[in-house]
Amino acid sequence: MRDQPEQQAPPVQRLRIRYAKRGRLRFTSHRDFSRAFERAVFRARVPMAYSSGFNPHPRISYAGAAPTGSASEAEYLEIGLAQVVDLADIHAELAEALPTGLDVLEVVESPGGSLADRLEASRWRLDIEALPEESAAAVSTFLATESVLVERMMKKGLREFDCRAPVVSLSSSPREQGSSLDLVLRHGVPSVRPDDVLRGLAAVAGLEAGRAPLLTRLAQGPLEQDGSVGDPLATST
Repeated sequence: MRDQPEQQAPPVQRLRIRYAKRGRLRFTSHRDFSRAFERAVFRARVPMAYSSGFNPHPRISYAGAAPTGSASEAEYLEIGLAQVVDLADIHAELAEALPTGLDVLEVVESPGGSLADRLEASRWRLDIEALPEESAAAVSTFLATESVLVERMMKKGLREFDCRAPVVSLSSSPREQGSSLDLVLRHGVPSVRPDDVLRGLAAVAGLEAGRAPLLTRLAQGPLEQDGSVGDPLATST
């Protein structure tokens, strides 16, 4: 009879971490990042708590990861620790252990509850090649359309879904070469991504975003009543 696995002690402290994916590191997949982060906590000698079972693993919970290829200033995870640590020390040690482009921005103590439940929406900047007047006209057409169907290959095959309903707000502004779209997306199932919205803009208004639009998540958190995206690490009062 196989021996029962040793039961691990529960974490004595939980930390929530905001990090960025920048430059070439935006092409890092979620799996690649999780491996890099686990190596970083090992190199930084972070006193991780571990799960129970025959194959204990460090207590790391990821939430709301951006699609591969997208840059982000608002990625989040939570770690469980076996001893209480100084937040500034952990911030500095992880920042040194992670490669440049995977940058720790903020470390706070978890107040409890689900971090994933606080990630209700995201704000994105989409830098595209289309002329400002073309972008503005396409945005107006898109917002005036009740439903915009697009297709994307998912795990269970090609799926058609509405990319218009989760769009809380969408606006266009000129940039040096082309346009920038400011997009707020409500999270849901299926998860609508910025590239889905670009396909929707092409479908209803013929907008050509160019070969390599840069998609950057600026914020991720609770959806406020005014349509803005709040800070999920802020302590509620």
